[in-house]
Amino acid sequence: MNLQQLRYIQEVVRHGLNISEAAEALFTSQPGVSKQIRQLETELGVDIFVRHGKRLVEVTEPGRQVLAIAARMLGDLDNLRRVGKEFSNETAGRLAIATTHTQARYVLPEAIRRFIEDYPGVRLSLHQGTPSQICEMVLAGDADLAIATEAIADYDTLLMLPCYQWNRCIVAPLGHPILDAPTLTLEQVARWPIVTYDSAFTGRGQVNRAFQARGLEPRVVLSASDADVIKTYVRMGLGIGILARMAYDASLDTGLGMLDAAHLFDSSTTRIGIRRNAWLRGYVYDFIRGFAPHLTRAVVERTLAGGGSTFAI
Repeated sequence: MNLQQLRYIQEVVRHGLNISEAAEALFTSQPGVSKQIRQLETELGVDIFVRHGKRLVEVTEPGRQVLAIAARMLGDLDNLRRVGKEFSNETAGRLAIATTHTQARYVLPEAIRRFIEDYPGVRLSLHQGTPSQICEMVLAGDADLAIATEAIADYDTLLMLPCYQWNRCIVAPLGHPILDAPTLTLEQVARWPIVTYDSAFTGRGQVNRAFQARGLEPRVVLSASDADVIKTYVRMGLGIGILARMAYDASLDTGLGMLDAAHLFDSSTTRIGIRRNAWLRGYVYDFIRGFAPHLTRAVVERTLAGGGSTFAI
């Protein structure tokens, strides 16, 4: 048994059980990957994959457990490599953050500005994607942190650090009748065509559940992943917008009026997701604390050690 074999099975799963694609990503041959996987299965005495002819079609139950252990072992190996870098130079390195458009555009800029000022020697990169995509980036080692509202809770291999709660607002072109509502209700919102987030983004689930609980079926005429896109089409008169309150700025969003909708929808929680076996460099702890001050190094380390997160937000 060797680490190379563990990397092979992990890469095969990452490429949808396509051995050819995994071999290409590993810069090796397909027969070589197949041989190493067979050798590992023989040594363990279990099949990791279900086969149909020469094709892999499914991961077996023992295979899932093997893959979970392999992920921990390979993660610890990465941690060993980082230890030396931490103690040789604590002010240089890289920090890759995977997040959604809303977080990158409206929440993160100030935290990133402060971090760059404090750590000019750290190469910081920002990757955007859907909540599921950014979680996969962290699990693949392409990012250190995932910052999102959805999806992180769906990944058992990620630890969740709650950062802050937020809610929504209604935006409409100036002069729109809904802006004159003395008390905004879901029934009033449901009378108009709606432009809002795609179902994979920014708390769309809470919005849907609120309407369903009142027996209402909103007429969503356009959904998008980007709050700026939503506001653009609202300005055009396509409908009223439901978006994160943080995404509206009266000084910048000219031509649009806003009504707070926190009383209509359950609040959402933005979280940081990190690998369960992650070993974080000192400046990563500082970035986390700069983004969410209650997430001190002691709190994060206790969570990583399995102590859980008992703090309130």
